[in-house]
Parts: sequence; C-alpha cells; structure tokens
Amino acid sequence: MNTIWIVIPILLVLMFLLGTELNKEAFVNVARHPKAVILGMTGQLLLLPAIAFILAWVMDMPPVYFMGIVLIACCPGGSSSNVFSMLAKGDVALSVTLTAVSSIVTLFTLPVIMELVSHFVSHSAGATIELPVSKLLMQNIVLLFIPLLAGLLLRYKNPSLAAKVSRALNKVAFPALMLLALLFFLQYTQEIIDNFGLIGFACATLIIASMICSSLLSRLGRLKNAVRRTIVIEVGMQNAAQAIAIATSPFIFNSGEMAIPAIIYALLMNVILLLYIAKFKYSK
Repeated sequence: MNTIWIVIPILLVLMFLLGTELNKEAFVNVARHPKAVILGMTGQLLLLPAIAFILAWVMDMPPVYFMGIVLIACCPGGSSSNVFSMLAKGDVALSVTLTAVSSIVTLFTLPVIMELVSHFVSHSAGATIELPVSKLLMQNIVLLFIPLLAGLLLRYKNPSLAAKVSRALNKVAFPALMLLALLFFLQYTQEIIDNFGLIGFACATLIIASMICSSLLSRLGRLKNAVRRTIVIEVGMQNAAQAIAIATSPFIFNSGEMAIPAIIYALLMNVILLLYIAKFKYSK
C-alpha cells in the first residue's frame, strides 16, 4: 500500500490545525519584528537546504537518499514547533508566524530547489530523476495552502469553535504522526535497518548543524534569548508529513525509499530538540 493514502489526511489535519491557531498577532509580528522573521526564514528556507545538500554531497549518498535528505530540509513548518517553543520559553507568537509564513513561501521555494537538486543528482550520478514541477506545486496548494486557509477562515468566522477544534486536533496530531512512522517502518523495515547508520548520521548532523548555525545567525542579529531559541527550534523542526507526501506521491516521485530520510529525521529531531529544551524548561 502506498503511504501517500495515509499521510494525506494527516497532512490535511496538521495544516488545518495550523490555520486555526493563526490570529492577527501572527501577521502583525511580520511588521513588528522584521529582523527576527527574516533571519528565521533565512535559516528555514536557505540555510537548512544548503547544509543538507553539502552533507549529502560530501557523504556521497545514493541518489534516492540524496534527494530525500534535501527534500526534508526544504519542508519547514513542523507542526510541534509551537509547543516546543513554549517549553523552551521562547517567543510562541513568533513561532506561529514563522510556521505559517514558511508553509506558504515553501509552496514556491521547494519546487525551485528540488528542481535544481534533481538536475545535479541526475548529472553527477548518471541517474534520471524527473520532477514534475507543476504537479508538485498543485499538490502543495491542495494539501498545504487550502487546509491552512480553511482553518484560518474558521478562526476568523467562529473563534470559539476554532479553539475547540484546535484543542481536539492537537490531541490527535502527534499520535497520528507516530502511527504514520510505525506503518512506514513496518513497510520498509529492512531498508531502514540497512541504511539507518548512513541516513541517521546525516539527519542527526543536519539537525545539530542547523541548530548551531541558526543560533549563530540569531546572535549576529542581536536577537533576544527567547527569540533566538524560537528560531533554533523553527529551523530544526521540519514538516515530515509534507516530505513523505511529496516523496510517495504517484504524481511526483512515487518513491517510498525517498521518504525514509523524512521518517528518520522526524524521529531524531524530536529527541534532539527535547534535549535542547530540557535545560530551559526548568530554568528560572
């Protein structure tokens, strides 16, 4: 069974949930804190994909995993980033803003970056990897932008109902992602085990490197500690459901193997970022 039919409803729920959490403050933040938003977006949309590309190239990863590691790096807007920012005593309003804005901007940046990477991999590895850009754009609009807009409209029309829906969906979002990870692991058990060392090392290195670089970027921008922690979390957390949907979609790559880095990344990012926020959760 193609995992796409499992990940689609999960991704729709996650994006709708994000829409219900948006308010006027999230958009005002763009104008109120332009430096923080710009630095955060730079880390999410440029820094992380660049680090992923360099890692995959230096490690001479097989084409399908090369594409997979860059793909997960191009999918910002992890659904749990707002909760992680709150636990790390960060700027939750900024976290919501960055998640929302990056989810929209990535509709256009992701096809461009993946198109360039597919040409590079095809040329260097002698493998033919085609990316139907128009289909990728259309799928992202349907699975990301439309449910996000629907959630936003519900929040605007009926804030109390949106709050209730948000609380209910928050309870099922993480278990749904874990169920997806379990089903995917059962389907690709042997391949994940055989390549966990290579992909796991690449994903862990990518997460840690992106956290360090985004922290340095924030320090250069002289941002407050709470804002800096939020940017580190936002850059480190990725939308694994989106990456899996793109990799396994029969209209785009139709490759379960390409989605393996996203699954491993999702598991490792939660562990690494939980360790990161542990020192802030109980601090005064």
